[in-house]
Amino acid sequence: MSSQRPSSARPSDHIDSEQPDPSIAQPKLGLSGYLRFFWRQLTSMRTALFLLLLLAFAAIPGSIVPQRSSDPNGVVLFRRNNPDLYPVLDGLKVFDTYTSPWFSAIYLLLFISLIGCVIPRARHHYLALRARPPRTPARLERLPGFSSADTAADAATVVDTAREVLRAQGYRTEVYGDSVSAERGYLRETGNLVFHTALIGVLVSVGIGGGFGYTGQRVVVEGQRFVNVLGDYDSFNPGRFFSGEALEPFRISLDSFDVDYETEVPEAFGMARNFRANVTTTEPGADPTTAQVKVNSPLDIGGTQVYLLGNGYAPTITVRNPEGDIVWTDSVPFLPQDASLTSVGVIKIPDGLSEQLGIAGFFYPTVAQLESGALVSRYPDLVDPLLTLRVYTGDLGLDEGVPRSVYVLAVDELTPIAGGGADEPALQLGIGDKVDLPNGLGTIELDGVKRFASFDIHHDPSQVWVFLFAVLVVLGLLTSLFIPRRRVWVKAVRSGDGWRIEYAALARGEDPGLERAVEELAQKHAAAIALRLNP
Repeated sequence: MSSQRPSSARPSDHIDSEQPDPSIAQPKLGLSGYLRFFWRQLTSMRTALFLLLLLAFAAIPGSIVPQRSSDPNGVVLFRRNNPDLYPVLDGLKVFDTYTSPWFSAIYLLLFISLIGCVIPRARHHYLALRARPPRTPARLERLPGFSSADTAADAATVVDTAREVLRAQGYRTEVYGDSVSAERGYLRETGNLVFHTALIGVLVSVGIGGGFGYTGQRVVVEGQRFVNVLGDYDSFNPGRFFSGEALEPFRISLDSFDVDYETEVPEAFGMARNFRANVTTTEPGADPTTAQVKVNSPLDIGGTQVYLLGNGYAPTITVRNPEGDIVWTDSVPFLPQDASLTSVGVIKIPDGLSEQLGIAGFFYPTVAQLESGALVSRYPDLVDPLLTLRVYTGDLGLDEGVPRSVYVLAVDELTPIAGGGADEPALQLGIGDKVDLPNGLGTIELDGVKRFASFDIHHDPSQVWVFLFAVLVVLGLLTSLFIPRRRVWVKAVRSGDGWRIEYAALARGEDPGLERAVEELAQKHAAAIALRLNP
């Protein structure tokens, strides 16, 4: 050691250590040492909390942009509206956030970190539960909440009554000579372990549910039905381990769709107050039953939940050839575009006429005309409905074997014959109206207007387990937060010809009620001694 002149920032007795001897070989970690170091970092509680926070941040894109698993049409619309941004986000798997490699990596690391935290802590906790309370410190006056009081009782009475009082308060006790050592609050660590174990259970359950579950969407028009088979879905997103056997057989018929609109409050005039899809459900071996599907009130059937996503109008349209034969008829769902349910739809007729026919329609539930001449809907209910149609002829591309959206009509290669720049204006039809198609192609009529409902069918086999583990997470967290971990000592000390009782306690972590607990213990102990001496 060598002494150097201290600087102003160092104490006067500071001594700098000598430079290490280069001939001394310093120990090296090696591969196993580095692996052990990284494992300890990964399984630390700090890392687990960081990964949990990181997982929450990683889930944010899933709530900002549409996901292919739940809103495939939204992804298509995003691609159309953001052609430059879409390839970047798609390359980052943002539209598949919850199955992306980066989200899965965080998920797995959190899973491993929690397991690495729980196993050694559970072993340590088990050993602590079996261990005896620690010996009484020699100098209790150094501990928080220290107090003392003289007593007329002897040491045996002090120790015996202290043990009874402490056990009545839920403490584990052990007698060491003329003192009692007690501790309680192990339920706090138990709750902590339950919290982390249940969190692992939630992660496992969500992973299993995502692998074996499925989601699908189906648009059902009033009077039509949906059967739970793959071919009856409009879109279907299975889990990684999905099999067709997971589709429980059932059928849902949409009897009617009711909407209540606000008509009394001027500021909210025309806003929907309530949606009700009145359905009839049928399961094998059971009689048909009626039910209602509402927003935030799904239908539970066949182990799946059926949610109400959207609704709109489906005009019933009939197209006839020049001879008057029906070549096409259907109730076509039109997609709402605003709060007044101005809706757009597409009709494609590849056969039955001399040319393939493509029709782009606009439906107005309560039509009104602006000063510019444009048509709008001024109220969402069917008060004065009007259907306008732009008609095109040409190859619809349906024979090329390429899937095409039923809600999109590509008009670039088509010839307009009514509206859309054609010589003839767009066709206009009220309910019951029939008009001639241009070029003598036939007639088209609006037979009526029905409502449709868009359902999301969701099957998750782990829902019950997720709920149970979530309850355990909350209970474990509350237990670990509100149950204090304490050690208390009561000691009889010789004082002249009598005895003096010393009390002290020690808490693990913050415990603002520690001193008050020692005071209450002293009062109850004094009362117990008085009762023992004066029965």
